Amino acid sequence: MQSFNYKVAAITGAGSGIGRALAYALARRGCDLALSDINDAGLAETASQARKLGVKASETLVDVSDRAAMHAWADKVVAEHGKVNLIFNNAGVAHCGTVAATQYSDYEWLLGINLWGVIHGTKAFLPYLQASGEGHVINISSVFGLFAQPTQSVYNTSKFAVRGFTESLRQELDLSDCGVSASCVHPGGIKTNIAQAARFTDSGGEMLGKNSDLSRQAFNDNMLRTSPDKAAEIILRGVERNRRRIIVGLDARLADWIQRILPAAYQRLVVTLTRWSR
Repeated sequence: MQSFNYKVAAITGAGSGIGRALAYALARRGCDLALSDINDAGLAETASQARKLGVKASETLVDVSDRAAMHAWADKVVAEHGKVNLIFNNAGVAHCGTVAATQYSDYEWLLGINLWGVIHGTKAFLPYLQASGEGHVINISSVFGLFAQPTQSVYNTSKFAVRGFTESLRQELDLSDCGVSASCVHPGGIKTNIAQAARFTDSGGEMLGKNSDLSRQAFNDNMLRTSPDKAAEIILRGVERNRRRIIVGLDARLADWIQRILPAAYQRLVVTLTRWSR
């Protein structure tokens, strides 16, 4: 994907955060947009501003955990735009809580969005990307897809799975030589509203030595460091260079480095630092 000009990109979670920033960055590069989200107001705002940049932007309310809805959206995108070249599986939510205290329903809720949303988006759009002759699948994992943390079992599960799914997909695409590629994105802390939509439980706060409100505040203050606009630029540069893994933010690079140097021992380091910070 040497150029985004005259291409069509589909983006989930386009109503805010990285999804919105990607939409604007692609629009500035002359790429038409098919945008989706469950937040109608945020989605409408993103589409409206993208059109002011001179591109076509369609908008559809879609729950990424709904397989039929995702396939229907992919069909609609091609019907409205004539083709699709990129799918950014970006929609995601967060959760904080211990394994013992987390409900099955929380695992099902988050995995439905963070993991099944990625699978649905990839499978729904892949045939159309192949038909375009030049396509790219971009799946958003996380630094937590490289580096596990206490109280993040639900999120870690989803993001490690997205990584494995995307790396396997990339190998298959390379072997098939079909004109489509795939990248897995691992952002660190991005200044978005993900904490507002996250589920925080008392168990997570207790383990970290904070109550739920303080855990949420600490998440905002300490973990969200990179702007969505900067993240979008890094992601698009990675796609242009056909990177297999795109790491976003100094914090993500540091975590990746620690995990590479201490692939198992980093867990003891995390436990020690967590105890010290209580």
